[in-house]
Amino acid sequence: MEKHRIILVDDHPALRAGVKFLLENDASCEVVGEATDGEQALKLIEQLEADVLILDLSLPHMSGIECIRELKSRNCKIKIVVFTMHSDERYVKEAMQAGASAYVEKQAVDTELIAAVKSAAAGQIYLNPEKSQILLAALLAQPHKTEEKNPYVILSSREREVLKLIVRGYSLGEIGDSLAISVKTVETYKSRLMQKLEFTKKSELIEYAVKYCLLPTTNT
Repeated sequence: MEKHRIILVDDHPALRAGVKFLLENDASCEVVGEATDGEQALKLIEQLEADVLILDLSLPHMSGIECIRELKSRNCKIKIVVFTMHSDERYVKEAMQAGASAYVEKQAVDTELIAAVKSAAAGQIYLNPEKSQILLAALLAQPHKTEEKNPYVILSSREREVLKLIVRGYSLGEIGDSLAISVKTVETYKSRLMQKLEFTKKSELIEYAVKYCLLPTTNT
C-alpha cells in the first residue's frame, strides 16, 4: 500500500507527538516532517516529497491562512488539511477560500483527521457534516472574483517584497542589494508581478499597494 506522506505543522510539541502517533497507527499514513510555524512548513515542502499538509491556523511568524495563500500563489500541489481549535464558520470559510481541502477541529481528532487526510489526498473536499452544506453553498455562491488580485493569492512572497520596495521608491539596484539578489532577478520579479496584476505603470502599483495596505504605516 502506498502511504500518504504527511507534513505536520503545529507549535505544540505534545500535540504533534499525539497526532503523529494517531496517524502512524493507520497503515495508510506516514509523517515525513514536522514544523512549528508556516515559514518552516514552506521550507519543508520544498525539501520533502509530501502529498498532505496538516496545518494549524494559529501559528507564530506566519499564520496558517497566510501559509495556505503562499502555497497557492506558488501553485504548490500539496493538499492542505486545516487542523485547528477554531470552530467559527468564518474561519472555515476563510481557510477553504484560501485553498484548503479539509477542515478538522482538534476536538474531533480521533474521528475525523484520518478521514480528512484520505479525502484530501484523493482530491476531495472534507468538512464536518454539520457544516458542509451551508459552507459549500456559500463558497459556490461566491467564487474567487473578489480575491483575484489579492496579493496573498496572486503574488509569491518574493514578488510582494519587490513590489513593496518599488512603490517605496527604491531603484532596481537598491532592491537587489536589499534582497541579496541580482538586478536581472529583480527585473524578472518586477516583470512577473506586473504581468500577473495586468499593470503597465508604477502609479497603478502604488494605488494597488495602498488598497491592500502593503505600504508601511507611520505613527504621528
